[in-house]
Amino acid sequence: MLAYMIRRLLYVIPVAFGVSVICFMLVHIAPGDPLTAVMPIDATAEQQAAMRAEYGFDRPLPVQFGIWLGNALQGDLGSSIATGRPVAAEVRRAVGNTLILAFTASLIGFPLGIFFGFVAGTFKDTLIDRAVTALAITGVSVPNYWLGIVLVAVFSVTLGWLPSTGAGPGGSTAWAWDIEHLRFILLPAITLAVVPMGIVTRTVRALVGDILSQDFVSALEAKGLSGTGVLRHVIRNVTPTTLSVVGLQLGYLLGGSILIETVFNWPGTGFLLSNAIFQRDLPLLQGTILVLALFFVFANLLVDLAQPLVDPRIKRG
Repeated sequence: MLAYMIRRLLYVIPVAFGVSVICFMLVHIAPGDPLTAVMPIDATAEQQAAMRAEYGFDRPLPVQFGIWLGNALQGDLGSSIATGRPVAAEVRRAVGNTLILAFTASLIGFPLGIFFGFVAGTFKDTLIDRAVTALAITGVSVPNYWLGIVLVAVFSVTLGWLPSTGAGPGGSTAWAWDIEHLRFILLPAITLAVVPMGIVTRTVRALVGDILSQDFVSALEAKGLSGTGVLRHVIRNVTPTTLSVVGLQLGYLLGGSILIETVFNWPGTGFLLSNAIFQRDLPLLQGTILVLALFFVFANLLVDLAQPLVDPRIKRG
């Protein structure tokens, strides 16, 4: 087990390096000059050259990448072109808000997805199964930004039950686990949780239905094992694959919330990334993408390490 853990940790190094290369290159191959947003219209050629030299844009791309990667390893992601503030501080503040939103959405989406999946798999090919499957397909198919707009129109504009935008009263971005702040996070968390809930529901439903149809379950029931005992065996067989799917969806919750955070004006990494794209703020764009990608990599690493602990039958070559 220790050798497997060390192997998986070593695999992360080339993956993280590849992610850093992709993050750097994707931003630089985009059309347009990022400095045009902050340069005066009447800037002279000397002023333009001096600003490019200040941000290192006058150097070859490999040199820029080496400097950027070396600084990133020290926690320095540069300074925002638009605001002049350190990118690391901007991303750190936004990541905290995104983690809070993702954690709340996971508390809603994953338990409901697992529960609905077990119910549908247990009552396979019945009316209950068809109803749950229709609900899951709808959750996966409906655009989450559209669902967010509908929820705002119903629960904020029409009924006035919940606030429509922001992370706290008075436009505050500081989070606190109290009723007032929970009212602000409820709508974006529900919107963000719908897609993972649908995917987990369909996955667990297929797994449970397949396992209940296998011979060993019939043998357990023939031996007089109680329903709870059979359920324990089903859970043991369902857990490894479910963990893999949950790990992928954790990455979605962390990195796929850009539209939802924009709709609800939630001050997280998605909202920060949206602003960086429209402002062509390269340092902020690179830093945000890198942090989100690394979160996705390490979330899947944790799932890989947890799977053999949950099911020791899993053999790794």
